[in-house]
Amino acid sequence: MDTTEELLKSLALETIEHNIFRGHNHDVGSPHVFGGQVLSQSLDAAIITVPEDRVIHSFHAYFILPGNLKQPIVFEVERLRDGGSFTTRRVTAIQKGQAIFIMAASFQLIQPGFEHQIEMPDVTPPDELKSDLEILQSFGDDLPESIKKFNRKRPIEFRPVNPFSFITPESQEPFRHGWFKANGEVPNDQNIHRRLLTYASDYNLLTTAVLPHQDQTSIAHLRIASLDHAMWFHHDVDFSQWLLYALDSPSASNSRGFTRGNVFTQDGKLVASVAQEGLMRKRRNT
Repeated sequence: MDTTEELLKSLALETIEHNIFRGHNHDVGSPHVFGGQVLSQSLDAAIITVPEDRVIHSFHAYFILPGNLKQPIVFEVERLRDGGSFTTRRVTAIQKGQAIFIMAASFQLIQPGFEHQIEMPDVTPPDELKSDLEILQSFGDDLPESIKKFNRKRPIEFRPVNPFSFITPESQEPFRHGWFKANGEVPNDQNIHRRLLTYASDYNLLTTAVLPHQDQTSIAHLRIASLDHAMWFHHDVDFSQWLLYALDSPSASNSRGFTRGNVFTQDGKLVASVAQEGLMRKRRNT
């Protein structure tokens, strides 16, 4: 799966009956279903049930069980509210009769109001950076076995400002910046652009929380899993253009790491914000 077009095909949902949809999985190199996939597909299921004049402005989700790559996922949508300005949906993702994921999503009419935003960090522009694939390939045979499976083309191009070190990791401040955009054409549909951003938003969050602890362990020796994920959309998204993902991890405790992210356009407009907490625990016998 090398292009964004192929990614969108793999994320497409099949309507089973009213408010019930089925989706299939794709392998990104992890042993379970990638969290960004379930996030994007759940959002799509909700969007299908919402009037066209409403756009997603926020969602809050919990990962309950690891998704099985070999089993399709059924998405059930509950129509909680259809108000004058806001529409609310709840989505449950199910495998083998068990809920593996839940999402509450809120949609809104486009309405004028007050505006302000924080400034975008001053970082190296994407044209001056290498892609994450080029960086991984530069390690050659020195790349850890647990990381080699990610050394492949992806439908989204990532260009890290401060690349993660897999060979000689050292303790660092919990801040990361990276650019991403579609690797291919994206239809002129704001729902699709927001779904793609939702998919990409699950990358690099928990590894940011690992940075201060690299002198004690390596990412290969950690069990890492998303527990929850929240996202807010402030403006329209153009996923065909470079977007900056500015990440920071304010806290880690009780085997959990907490990370925040802000997404900016290349000219500094804040289009979305993200928050996630995840399991961050040493593997046994390491």
